[in-house]
Amino acid sequence: MKRWTILTGMLLAALMLASTAYAHVTVNPAQSTQGSYEVFTVRVPSEQEGFTTKVEVRIEDGVEISRVEPKPGWIHEMESDANGKVTSVSWTAEGDGLAKTEFTEFRMQGRVGEETTSITWRAYQTYSDGSVAEWTGGEGSDMPASVTLVQPRPEGAGTDSHGHVIVPSDAESASGEKQAAPAASNWSIYLSIAALIIAIAALALALGRGRASK
Repeated sequence: MKRWTILTGMLLAALMLASTAYAHVTVNPAQSTQGSYEVFTVRVPSEQEGFTTKVEVRIEDGVEISRVEPKPGWIHEMESDANGKVTSVSWTAEGDGLAKTEFTEFRMQGRVGEETTSITWRAYQTYSDGSVAEWTGGEGSDMPASVTLVQPRPEGAGTDSHGHVIVPSDAESASGEKQAAPAASNWSIYLSIAALIIAIAALALALGRGRASK
């Protein structure tokens, strides 16, 4: 009986870890290019009891946010510093907000800096009971901040009429090798999946041994 309790606990822990790795505030795209104009999409799942009533995203120096897409049922607010740079964007629900089984997306437009290498999006999710989920941690933490990796503008790249970076198909780096986009790290997700597989395998092995001993 003790062995079954331990195995059941391992399985439940793996399932909870996998859920935590997937269900958090994220900002897309996950990759961009220096100097490019982007539409950044903030995806917000609601996880706790009650409702998500407000979402705030802090804006780093490496990106300039200029516009926010209106969202029915939500009021947005942009805060700026003394120089007029937007430092945070928030959305507040006009009604109840997001229930536990719901999610939504907010969109904002901006330009990536010419020397930016990554953008960390620190997000704060407020619930109807007053609690705040702070998605500000590092990679692999329980409350990770979403990160957009930024690659250098390839030599010879131009910009179209909408401000989008146009990369020649044969653009090469100074070393003669073609530019490769860095892959976003998903170690927390991989570890969660591995833990889930191990827990299921252990449970299956225990079941097999139990049947064989009968």
